[in-house]
Amino acid sequence: MHFLEKKIPPLLLLIGFLLLLWTLEAITPVYEVHQPVSWIITLMMLLAGSYFCLAGISAFKKARTTVDPRTPEKTSELVTEGVYRITRNPMYVGFGCFLAAWGAWLASPWLLLVLPLFLGYLHLFQVLPEEAVLEEAFGEDYLNYKAKVPRWM
Repeated sequence: MHFLEKKIPPLLLLIGFLLLLWTLEAITPVYEVHQPVSWIITLMMLLAGSYFCLAGISAFKKARTTVDPRTPEKTSELVTEGVYRITRNPMYVGFGCFLAAWGAWLASPWLLLVLPLFLGYLHLFQVLPEEAVLEEAFGEDYLNYKAKVPRWM
């Protein structure tokens, strides 16, 4: 177990990466992008992110299981319905969409670096530890679910 596993709440991590992107954009040259294009992409990413996050939270609440990603061992139900038929990590997909929306709004080429770093950190220090806990808790049911549904999309 790595000392960073499940230590930083994903929402706090997202805020940190949003600030990182904003800072990088503020200290580097400005790139001009036709505003309607960036607005459309921003809106699409915000809508997609909102859908994935809200649908994921709603499915957890409906199943009466924990939404706190720092304590996957408190998971009482394996959620496989709704948005969880599309991706095993809808809330993290939503967070990625929010970061992409911010990058589009800023018209920042730094998004091409910051987004993979964000998703990589989430993958290594949040998703993989969560999956290990879920595999231990739900065994064959979770393995079957993993075989059917992609981790991200």
